[in-house]
Formats: sequence, structure tokens, C-alpha cells
Amino acid sequence: MRKNTIAVIAFEGISPFHLTVPYVVFGEDRRDVGMPRYEVLVCGVGRRRLKTAAGFVIETPHSLEDIKRASTVIVPSWRNPEERPPELLLRAVRDAHARGARVVGLCLGAFVLAEAGLLDGRSATTHWAWADVFSKRFPDVRLNADALYVDEGDVLTSAGNAAGIDCCLYLLRERVGAEIANRVARRLVVAPHRRGGQAQFIEQPMPTDQGSDRLSRVMEWATRNLHHRITVDTLAERAAMSRRTFTRRFRNVTGSSVTRWLNEQRLAYARRLLESTDHSVERISELAGYGTPLTMRLQFAQGMGTTPGAYRKTFRA
Repeated sequence: MRKNTIAVIAFEGISPFHLTVPYVVFGEDRRDVGMPRYEVLVCGVGRRRLKTAAGFVIETPHSLEDIKRASTVIVPSWRNPEERPPELLLRAVRDAHARGARVVGLCLGAFVLAEAGLLDGRSATTHWAWADVFSKRFPDVRLNADALYVDEGDVLTSAGNAAGIDCCLYLLRERVGAEIANRVARRLVVAPHRRGGQAQFIEQPMPTDQGSDRLSRVMEWATRNLHHRITVDTLAERAAMSRRTFTRRFRNVTGSSVTRWLNEQRLAYARRLLESTDHSVERISELAGYGTPLTMRLQFAQGMGTTPGAYRKTFRA
């Protein structure tokens, strides 16, 4: 297996969007932002010429035999969650996993991993619209229908459509660190790391009231001033709203409480400083607005399951 070789599995009826997600993250030459080159193999199931869900035909340059070269194998979707994948595909996925490759199921690709038996006794996610079907068919899998992606080490799954980008950026971040992954995300004009789960996207259209612009300005101000003491009342005052109105509109727009959102911003900023600077933990706790290193360590333990020092060692390496 080659460390920088990634296999993406294509099949008859595949969505062109899902097929291109791993490529736009890993396949394009972005050495100008410090990203190493990756070899992305598009491997067809059964035959080389495949008709996509959009109606046009693609020709895949590789077969399932070629995934033996890859350290990461991505199943970017599946054409029908009620259709059992062919044994040829299931066997290829099982063999890749047995060889030590990391296997990823994006969106409905989680159904393929589950059918292959790779998710039994493990946590996983998939598109929220098919969560009930997934749970009934695979009762031995702990489905987290709210997660954007779930990492079980040697297997990963993601929620639907755009969450595949989140998952691939997460994989890239693990490989090259946050700074380069963030630069790639900016090239793609997407958030480097989205917080929250699928619940915020389930039949909950974004409110379009007049307070949304004010909220955006206040949130932008808060992210630039995390080193200050920021309270709900501080933000409500800047938004020219009562505390009650502000908290209600904030939750409607973000799907989160103000306090939780602030904690997430502080944690994200602290992580970036740990990855990209030589500041001490004490200094970073001040810049991120934690006040004391102890508070920052507690937040890391709760939010990341690790310590600031261990986190820095992992991602600075």
C-alpha cells in the first residue's frame, strides 16, 4: 500500500457530485499551499464505462483490483440504500480493510460498509433521510444520525452530500495538519471545520428575519475578540436586542445556544494556535479567552477528549 494513494470506488448510477468530492479535496495539485501530492485512483465496479445518475457516461481508468495500492479506500455513496451491493464490491471493501487500509463510507456509502460487516458493534452515520432504514437493517451498528461524520479509526462514515466534504477535509487535516487543510478549505470556499450535526439541516430552513444581519456582525465581532470577557448580555447589547430576543434568534439561526457557540469558537481558536504557533498553553488560554490554563484543559478534555499538550504534539508532528 502507498501512503499517499487513495482509491475512490465508482459504480453504475453514481452521483457525479459524490464521485468528485474526494477528488477535489485530495486530487488537485495544491503544492502552492503546501499540500503534498496524492494519487487518486477512480476504480470502477464490474466494468470501466459507467453511466452516472446524471445520464452521461464516465470511463474509470482503474478496476477494484487496483485498490490494493491504496492506504485509504473511499466509497463515496451508493445508488440505492434498499439494494444490496454486489458481492464483488463487498469483498473488495472487506479485503482492503483486512489489509490495513482505512475504509471510508460517505453518505449512503455507509450502507456498503455496513453490508460488508465493517460497522458491526461500531458507531456510524449516514444521510438523515435514510437513518430509519439503516437502523432497521443494521441493528448491530450504533447509528448517530445527528453527526456530520464519525471516526472509528480504521473506518469512517459521513452524513449526506456536503458532509462528505467535511469528512474528506477531516482526513486531510489528520494527514497534513490544520494550517494546510484550512488553506485547502478556503480554496474550496467552504468552512474548514463545521460544528454541529445533521439536526440543524433536517427540515429547518434558515430564518430570514431582519435580525440575521445583525447577528452575523455580532458573531464576527465575537470571533475577533475572544480574548475579552464576552457574555450573552454583551452580545445582545451589541445586537441592539433584549437578551431574550437575542438568544431566541441566535438559536433559530445557528441551532446552538450562545454559550455553546462561544465555547466552540474558543476551542477552535485554541486548537489553531496550538497547531501553528509556539505560544505557551498559558498564553493561548489568555488569547482564546479561557482566563486560566486549567479552564482550557477542562474544555479540551470535554470537547476533544485529550489535553492541549497532547493535541499540539499530535498535530505539530
